[in-house]
Amino acid sequence: MNIHEYQGKEVLKQYGVIVPEGKVAFTVDEAVEAAQTLGTKVVVVKAQIHAGGRGKAGGVKIAKNLDEVRTYAEEILGKTLVTHQTGPEGKEVKRLLIEQGCDIKKEYYIGIVVDRVTGRVVMMASEEGGTEIEEVAEHSPEKIFKEVIDPVVGLLPFQARKLAFAIKIPNELVNKAASFMVSLYTAFVEKDCSIAEINPLVVTGDGQVMALDAKLNFDSNALYRHKDIVALRDLDEEDDKEIQASKFDLSYIALDGNIGCMVNGAGLAMATMDIIKYYGGDPANFLDVGGGATKEKVTEAFKIILSDEKVKGIFVNIFGGIMRCDVIADGVIAAAKELGLDRPLVVRLEGTNVELGKKMLNESGLNIVAADSMADGAQKIVALVK
Repeated sequence: MNIHEYQGKEVLKQYGVIVPEGKVAFTVDEAVEAAQTLGTKVVVVKAQIHAGGRGKAGGVKIAKNLDEVRTYAEEILGKTLVTHQTGPEGKEVKRLLIEQGCDIKKEYYIGIVVDRVTGRVVMMASEEGGTEIEEVAEHSPEKIFKEVIDPVVGLLPFQARKLAFAIKIPNELVNKAASFMVSLYTAFVEKDCSIAEINPLVVTGDGQVMALDAKLNFDSNALYRHKDIVALRDLDEEDDKEIQASKFDLSYIALDGNIGCMVNGAGLAMATMDIIKYYGGDPANFLDVGGGATKEKVTEAFKIILSDEKVKGIFVNIFGGIMRCDVIADGVIAAAKELGLDRPLVVRLEGTNVELGKKMLNESGLNIVAADSMADGAQKIVALVK
């Protein structure tokens, strides 16, 4: 789950991380009022969307008076920003962060991620702040420094100072920077983050170490522990189909292809997408109905797939261990009859009650192509779609 920059900064403030004072605005008048309340000569008008690269897309402006605040707010609110993270369709700006300007002396990068190779949390730092870390990794990888963190003891002060020295934080501010990093790590762990990225981290003319931007992503599996974080969810920033799927506890992620997939089990779902690609097709989604799916759950999953206009065909790939094949068949039949199945459908069933499931599909009157194996099913749906 993602949240907006201004929300991330509010979370970090709880842990003693220093951030500029700012206020969220949903209208032009609110933006001007916020700027007046902040009372600084320079304010920053920042688009709030769940994507990076806003500055390059025209979503961040420096205003030196209230007239400029109004002009920039009018320009950005309602605008569709297209960045390297939004895709070509972009995202509409529906809220702004109006923030105090600050005297920036130098920009840096600090990020925390879960490294799947080591199975540990890793803090990354670079003196190349203000640009995408991917660009730094490509052009100046030697400028990215990492510290692997032992989960038993957490980020140790010497590790934080080591990073601060490595990225050339001024000597007199090293301890402040180290304290910043420890606080950021504490927030990362206690709030079950999957990513915490500060880009840029800045040192200011008055000797502060400050988060000028903040990106926090959270592990969705841990949200039951954080009702305060769930309350920050902005449904306008999420795919409608993914929102609907979450209501039925379905694991669904929209993709760019045209072959809808309904599978039970995350591993099998990944393998199904791979084999579709192998045979020249493009999956339209990742959809795991889980091991204990009901008829209603399967019906809803099928509806979600059919609601995607890009989908030109559907591949149902079920290996029934805990999941019974007749339940899958029942759900597919119910959804297809309710919505009207107007696209090719290939079904591969194996496992518990497989013969009953196949019998139900064969007697349903639906135009269904049976598959003997996963590879056979993938080849058939790719051919039908093409």
